[in-house]
Amino acid sequence: MLRSHLWPHTTHVPSYTRYFITTPVLLSGHNKWSKIKQRKGLEDAKKSVIYGKASRDIVAAARNGGSASPEENSLLATAIRRAKDAGVPKENIETALAKAVRSKGQGHQSLTYEAMLHGSIGIIIECQTDNINRTLSNVRDILTDHGARQAPVKFMFQRRGFIKVAAVEDQQSSLLDAVLGPDGVTDFDTWNNESGSPDGLLLVCRPEALAKVTAEIDRFPSCEVLVNEIAYAPLEQGETADDVKARVSDLVEALEEDDDVIRIWTTLEENPGNLMADC
Repeated sequence: MLRSHLWPHTTHVPSYTRYFITTPVLLSGHNKWSKIKQRKGLEDAKKSVIYGKASRDIVAAARNGGSASPEENSLLATAIRRAKDAGVPKENIETALAKAVRSKGQGHQSLTYEAMLHGSIGIIIECQTDNINRTLSNVRDILTDHGARQAPVKFMFQRRGFIKVAAVEDQQSSLLDAVLGPDGVTDFDTWNNESGSPDGLLLVCRPEALAKVTAEIDRFPSCEVLVNEIAYAPLEQGETADDVKARVSDLVEALEEDDDVIRIWTTLEENPGNLMADC
């Protein structure tokens, strides 16, 4: 609706200026503003996804790299650099680092919460907490507010080691020769940069093989590990309506605002690589 200062009361407009106020001009302005709002809404939604992913990557890197200090943790330093390159604000990065530090604090316990939304969307919530009762209460309240409920959903996921490596094309074959095998990488894919050129590899392995594979990659000085984590990947992905996706996005955003929540997986996420269910 147009604001009152954009539509002066006719009692204050002299009759000789009436021809300056025309309906097409007002409608044109209204339509233009609607388009601007729509475009801004899409841009804000895109930024929210980027910022949320950057925050999760920073916290995961701090946890998996053994330190919440980027000087002592190359994975964390890489995650922070990528967040900056993506335009993530400094305060968002600092908030994610603070959460990572808290998750490394003494007395914290790991907690995994399973939930279901819309009767078919599985959600796994990983937390680090010094007060389990507080965390469970907060998570339950958030789920209830968004129409979700506690339910066993791990059967809808695979738990796999996942590594994203920056590797020039000439090095990729040698790297795969070194890490592929029943006790190492069981599946892989390539990932491309914005120009479409191959920039590296996505590697999948059993959780217990993650440390071994990462150590092998470190032997290649021209390769850089960008992501190194044990992830939950959905076994199946079906068509989902846009309004359901929006509800899941709102729920994930609300959960991420809780200081105890470290990582969230949903069955709407892409399964990294072509994971094999029996690998």
